Amino acid sequence: MIDDVSGLWIGRVWLPEAAGPAVVTLRDGEIIDITGKGAATVSEILEKDDPADFVRHAPGRALGPLAEIAEAPPGDAAAIHFLAPCDLQAVKACGVTFARSMVERVIEEKAAGDPARAEAIRARVGAVIGDSLRDIRAGSDEAQRVKQALIGEGMWSQYLEVGIGPDAEVFSKAQVLSSVGPGAEIGLHPVSTWNNPEPEVVLAVSSAGRIVGATLGNDVNLRDVEGRSALLLSKAKDNNASSAIGPMIRLFDATFSLDDVRRAELTLRVEGPEGFVLDGHSSMSEISRDPEDLVRQTIGRHHQYPDGFMLYLGTLFAPTEDRDVKGEGFTHKIGDTVTISAPGLGSLVNTVRLSTECAPWTFGISALMRNLAGRGLV
Repeated sequence: MIDDVSGLWIGRVWLPEAAGPAVVTLRDGEIIDITGKGAATVSEILEKDDPADFVRHAPGRALGPLAEIAEAPPGDAAAIHFLAPCDLQAVKACGVTFARSMVERVIEEKAAGDPARAEAIRARVGAVIGDSLRDIRAGSDEAQRVKQALIGEGMWSQYLEVGIGPDAEVFSKAQVLSSVGPGAEIGLHPVSTWNNPEPEVVLAVSSAGRIVGATLGNDVNLRDVEGRSALLLSKAKDNNASSAIGPMIRLFDATFSLDDVRRAELTLRVEGPEGFVLDGHSSMSEISRDPEDLVRQTIGRHHQYPDGFMLYLGTLFAPTEDRDVKGEGFTHKIGDTVTISAPGLGSLVNTVRLSTECAPWTFGISALMRNLAGRGLV
């Protein structure tokens, strides 16, 4: 779950005695409750002048060993268990930030959400661009040349514009407090029959646009729904339990910085109930837009986030390995276990279910405020 216990971490757990969440950190292998006046939410702490220094010195009480709490089943109101590490922050996501994975988005669109047509289109697109997308920078002259070459071959797509044009795709991934954490079930909308996990780094950003830490995320993706029409993006992306974030936010300090995020190597493993195993990889060094640029395109005079936001940075991973039918590539099965890992950020493990079968989201902003008020924290 956490691979570097020497790092500076902040997260959230469910606290049965309070019937609500607690803000926690990790010290010497123990989970420490640091919730208090002026520190009632993760969002409030990340707004401080020096969140890392605050968390490092915040008084608290031990709740138990990391390993023990990590094993507790999510959703059990009688047990301390991990939640998503964010609370009042908006949950935003960037799409098509890796030019190489942009090709798969073009294929989805051209196939109109039909995986049976994808293989032939993939071959045609590959013949046009070859390896020309490796290390390309969005908005550059080189990117413009590639864009024009694809248009000339009849391969124009709206994904080309956000993939290698000057403006990034930034969308709302999930509602405030709706993301699930480590160990939880993740949801697929039942209309989807072609879908996949998306292993991503997720930045924690303050209301001033300052990047204060990072964690991992699974931006569950419905390829058929979005492939039918980009106007179905909200239906494809924002569903019950479709946003997983965790295990905890690693705060930036002398041991971990944005440069470590830029160098991050993410690994993905999907283990199916029938014995199928898919291994994937995403290298942040190949991102076409720098994380700071993505943050600038998300927050500014054009859009404010008073409680900060979490920002999925996109993924290089786009699975094409056949699972059941030759030429139709990968899609999830109910019961898949998805593990996303990165050195320095730990591992995020979730199990795939339908959104209609995952626990419904019931603890929203009003419930949180009532709970904190009842505990004398606000």
